[in-house]
Amino acid sequence: MSRTSTPVDDYLAALRRELRGPRRRKADLLAEARDHLTDATEAFEADGHERYDAEREAVADFGELSDVVPGYRAELAISQSRRTAMMLLFALMIQPIVWQSGAWIWTQQPESASAFNDMLQTVVRAIGSVVIAGAVLAVLATGIGVRYPVVREHLSRVTALFALVGSALVAGIGLLMAATSHHAPGLPAFGVVGTFVVLPLALVSVQAARGLRLARA
Repeated sequence: MSRTSTPVDDYLAALRRELRGPRRRKADLLAEARDHLTDATEAFEADGHERYDAEREAVADFGELSDVVPGYRAELAISQSRRTAMMLLFALMIQPIVWQSGAWIWTQQPESASAFNDMLQTVVRAIGSVVIAGAVLAVLATGIGVRYPVVREHLSRVTALFALVGSALVAGIGLLMAATSHHAPGLPAFGVVGTFVVLPLALVSVQAARGLRLARA
């Protein structure tokens, strides 16, 4: 015999359908909402309400979905921003291995091409340093920074856009260095760049795009 749905079950199901974002954080938020509704229901029961009516009162007291959902979406957007920032930081931390001069055959340019190669490596290191610093700030902002309203208001969108731009720049320069390599412009160079640069930053970009959608929602 199937269990009859209750006002709390219906409310939580509707809330679940309205939310998108990191699964673990979403599950935590729904669990917190259920706990709150359960406590409220028990309080109304203690005041003499029947169980069904107590749940209806608890749901009404919790708030309309139109009022509750934006706050939950903001929390999920911040959680997505933290995930994006952490992935970006990790992806950038492995870059010094890729850009170490002479570590790979495609970075060992002949004398005639050394100036161009040096310029590209200088540029990518500078951009990488800025992106790493930004990722660290984003991680901090998604932690202790969310207590400030101005940070919460703009954090998700700024983090997503920063990650997208930073990833595109670093990956683009990596591909340019591989394409212009005089020693090994083919599979070896693109294999290294694809594995250690493009793939990690593509994954970051996917997370950033999700964060941007959540921020817009």
